[in-house]
Amino acid sequence: QDAEVLRTRDPQRLAQCEVVVDVGGEYDPERHRYDHHQRSFTHSMRSLRPDKPWSTKLSSAGLIYCHFGSQILAELLGQPEDGPVVAALYDHLYENFVEEIDAIDNGIAQAEGEPRYALSSTLSARVGRLNPRWNDPDQDTEVG
Repeated sequence: QDAEVLRTRDPQRLAQCEVVVDVGGEYDPERHRYDHHQRSFTHSMRSLRPDKPWSTKLSSAGLIYCHFGSQILAELLGQPEDGPVVAALYDHLYENFVEEIDAIDNGIAQAEGEPRYALSSTLSARVGRLNPRWNDPDQDTEVG
């Protein structure tokens, strides 16, 4: 709740952080490092939680959801983390929201072949509009 959010790729600054997400080239939940960009990373929800059916490669968002989703939902709902309400909502949110983020972030196509139409209002598209264009002279991601 009172955490300071720092956007950096500087390894020296990352080493000082308690939690590192989506940068750093390391997945180590014991040290709270949640990046999926290394070539050796192949985890899915099923590989980390064998009771779950989803085999889509996790993004950093999926990693955070996998490790903390139930705890966060339980706290928000005032329900036990291992209870049926949290379990059902956890699965529903992953299957209908987070899995899409995982797939898009990892370049996994929704369908084989040419798409029949463009998806321009996805969460990824909306986030992408917050980033500077590739040819923008000011590449500061903090401005906007």
